[in-house]
Amino acid sequence: MRVAVKVQPKSRRPGVGGWAPDVDGERLRIGVAEAAEDGRANRAACAALADALCVRQGDVSVALGATSRDKTLFVAGDAGVLAARLEAL
Repeated sequence: MRVAVKVQPKSRRPGVGGWAPDVDGERLRIGVAEAAEDGRANRAACAALADALCVRQGDVSVALGATSRDKTLFVAGDAGVLAARLEAL
């Protein structure tokens, strides 16, 4: 399953922050304490989404937008279960 997210590096409030409107629909807001250097913010965003969806960190990876704040993250697993967990965020 692919999830559109907007990552905020060096956030004062790290974690998943709910849905935000975007020109392409809605994006899940994720704040991370790490800076956007050497992929640290990407790894932290993947870890935050994995925790929110109750999946292993290895099941979440960056599919698109590795150098952008607007990213598409890929989550491996049962699409029905993941969709229900995303709706609850």
